[in-house]
Amino acid sequence: MERAIIDSEGVVVDFGNGAGIFDQTYQVPAGTILGMIGPSGCGKTTTCRVALGLLAPQRGRITTLGRTPTRFTATDREQIGYIPQQFVLYPRLSVAENIQFVASLYGMPARFVRERMAELLAFVDLQDARNRLGQHLSGGMQRRLMLVSALMHDPVLLFADEPTAGIDPVLRARFWEYFRQLRDQGRTLVVTTQVVSEAIHCDYVAVMRQGRILALDTPANLRRLAFSGEIIDVTLADPDDMPRALATLRRWKDVVRSARPAPNAESDADLHVVVEDAREWLPEVLARLNNQRPRIVAASAAPLEVSYDEIFIKLMRQDEQRQEEAEHG
Repeated sequence: MERAIIDSEGVVVDFGNGAGIFDQTYQVPAGTILGMIGPSGCGKTTTCRVALGLLAPQRGRITTLGRTPTRFTATDREQIGYIPQQFVLYPRLSVAENIQFVASLYGMPARFVRERMAELLAFVDLQDARNRLGQHLSGGMQRRLMLVSALMHDPVLLFADEPTAGIDPVLRARFWEYFRQLRDQGRTLVVTTQVVSEAIHCDYVAVMRQGRILALDTPANLRRLAFSGEIIDVTLADPDDMPRALATLRRWKDVVRSARPAPNAESDADLHVVVEDAREWLPEVLARLNNQRPRIVAASAAPLEVSYDEIFIKLMRQDEQRQEEAEHG
């Protein structure tokens, strides 16, 4: 893994009654987007607050930008931007006045403020609203104003806590476009969300439940983790060939991890074959069936595109099952 901007090992913050974060070990490589995905109350905000130095771990250790967050200097904090869940700027100041106020906290020269503000307002399409009061902005515009404020001092690390909550799909897509542009400029981003489908926009995804990180990997590898590989969806020309097809594929243990009738399939001829790489092994699977005597003919076959909602649900259920097994010995 590349140089870690955040490096957490065994971090615990226990608020009691099961609330908090537990045994958090993870790294965020430089120049990537880490998406933290999980239901409300699973510990996403607490995880960010620990990395920001706003909460101290009770156990474990964490560094952000190579330093212990609770010991950050003012210079350290100037390298970090933070977008909280709620609108925290001044409702009776204009867009421009809010941005100027934030810039003043960092001692930025007036000339640089004007240039940087013009650049960022154009970046988030707020040029025409620069004189509008904060209280007269829509929710989406307030989120964009907070993004501008968090970027004014040009941080290398940005935390965004559920920045797309409650906004329409078009604006949500624009936010992710902004985030990818920031990533491509060399910044590192930590973005929390309850919208599971947003995993596709991230370089790495941490799936969270009850204060713990269940899995952290690339979106593609999370799919393989949840389903023990990738799935090839095969429809047989003759449903009567299903028993022979399953037996043939299950004997191919060095390639096929599992083969079973497709769940909830409309046809008795559908089966799912799990392999490491669906696109790589699809031709070989078809050839293996075709080489049987008599031949087993596939009417169609293609890699199965599993939604991230399905992946998330699968990982949650696997964790629930592990907990139940641990409780019952």
